[in-house]
Amino acid sequence: MKRQQLDQAIQLREEARAKQDQEMLTQVRDMLLDLAATYPEDAEVNYQTGVAHDNSGMGKDAIPFYVKAIDLGLSGSDLERALLGLGSTYRYLGFYEEAEATLRRGVQEFPNHRGLKAFLALALYNTGKYAESTEILMTQLLETTSDEKLQYFSRPLQYYAQHLDEKLEP
Repeated sequence: MKRQQLDQAIQLREEARAKQDQEMLTQVRDMLLDLAATYPEDAEVNYQTGVAHDNSGMGKDAIPFYVKAIDLGLSGSDLERALLGLGSTYRYLGFYEEAEATLRRGVQEFPNHRGLKAFLALALYNTGKYAESTEILMTQLLETTSDEKLQYFSRPLQYYAQHLDEKLEP
């Protein structure tokens, strides 16, 4: 029964998100809040409830659901997305240190996830770690671009990205 209700809520949330239908998103949040009340120790239910709040522009309300889901042992791709959602939500709400810590954990656990790295770079900018932020962004750009001119200069650009404050003495 729970699985069926959860799957129905997820399907409806994705449809509502695609349509940007706030009325449908409200309905989904209500469904998931009921499930969270019935199954408060279920990591996936808490995670999906967080996502539904985030999709509705209610990031502050999503935070406790994300945190609880992670604390309850969420794993795999759901953990990956929960860390991204929580970290990016912390960042846009101005909780920069929490964002940085959450996104660093995400990058550590999912080192190939470029979205986590990009959001970490933004959080690092917000915490004043400009060199590390720039290095991450430049690395992501150089690893993903097909632009010939950037590829031609990729080695020196990568070096400079890692040594932003170095300069040659005249």
